[in-house]
Amino acid sequence: MINTSITTIKDFVILGFPGLDPTYYGPVSTLLFLTYLAILVGNIFILVFVGVERHLYKPTYLIFCHLAMNDLLFGTVTLPRMISRYWWDDKIIPFGACFTQMYFVHSLGAIHSLLLLIMAVDRFIAVCFPLKYPVLITNNIISIACWVSWIGTFLRMMGLVLHALTLPYCNSNIIVQCYCDNPSITNLACGGDVTSVKTVAVGFAMFSLLLPLSFIIFSYIFIFVIVSKMQNTEGRYKTLSTCTPQLFISCLYYLPRCFVYLAHATGFSFSVDIRILLILLYSLLPCAVNPIIYCFKTKDIKDILMKRLRNVRVGIKQVSK
Repeated sequence: MINTSITTIKDFVILGFPGLDPTYYGPVSTLLFLTYLAILVGNIFILVFVGVERHLYKPTYLIFCHLAMNDLLFGTVTLPRMISRYWWDDKIIPFGACFTQMYFVHSLGAIHSLLLLIMAVDRFIAVCFPLKYPVLITNNIISIACWVSWIGTFLRMMGLVLHALTLPYCNSNIIVQCYCDNPSITNLACGGDVTSVKTVAVGFAMFSLLLPLSFIIFSYIFIFVIVSKMQNTEGRYKTLSTCTPQLFISCLYYLPRCFVYLAHATGFSFSVDIRILLILLYSLLPCAVNPIIYCFKTKDIKDILMKRLRNVRVGIKQVSK
C-alpha cells in the first residue's frame, strides 16, 4: 500500500545548476533551446526519411527509427522544463508531474540501452553468421524485439516509481538537478525505508546498463576478431563500415556513463555543477548527435541523401536556364 499520509510536499523546486549566476540564465536557456531544436529536427528527419525511402525498409534502419523516437521523446520529456527554468525562471514542478517525469526519464534511458543491445545483436549475426542473417533477423523479428523492449520497460519502471512513492516526503523540496530523477527525489524522503528504495533503484539501473553493455562488448570483440582474420582488405573495410555507426552510437551512450559511475566508485568526486553538466551531456548529447551519425556514417542513408541533393541541384540548374 502506498503510504503518503505524512507527505506534506505538494511541489518540488528544480534548482538546476546551483552555482550558475543569474546573468547566464539567458545564454543557458538559449543553448538548451537550440539543443532541443536539433533533437527535434534531426530525429523527426530520420523518422520521415526512413519512412519515405522504401530502400531503407531493413532491420538496421528500423532500429534507427526506434532510437530516433526514443531520443525525440527523451528530449521532449526533459528539455522544455529545463528551458522554462532558465528562460522564465519557472522552477516549480507539481509533485505528480515530477514523478511522471522521473518515470519517463528512467524508462526511456533503459529502452535506449535495450535498443543498443538489439542493434549489437543485429551486427553480431550479420558479421558472424551472414548466411543465417536473413532468417534470424527480419523486419518482423526486429519490430517485435523493439516493441517488447518498450512495453516491458514501461511496465517494469512502474514498480520503480510506485516504490519511490511509498516514501514520505516532508522535508526539503529542492531538487538539485535539471529534471526529476530517482536519486534526486529519494534523497528528499524524510522517513521510511529509504535504503531499500535506493538499492532497488540502483539494481534497476545496473540491470539496464550492465547487461546490454556486457553483450555489446562481447559482440564487438567477436566482430573485430572475425574481421581481423579476413584476407580481403576491401571486405574487411566494408564489414567494419557497416558496424561503425552502431559502435559510435554505443560509445556515445555508454562511455560517459561508465566514466561517471567509475569515478563515483573510486571515490573521485565532482562539484555539483560539474556532476549535473556531465549527466546532461551523456543524456542529451546522444539525442542530438545520433541523427548526424546515421546520415554521415551509414552508407545507404548517405548515398540516398547525396542522390537527392544532386537531383535538387540539377532541377535548380534546369529552372535557372
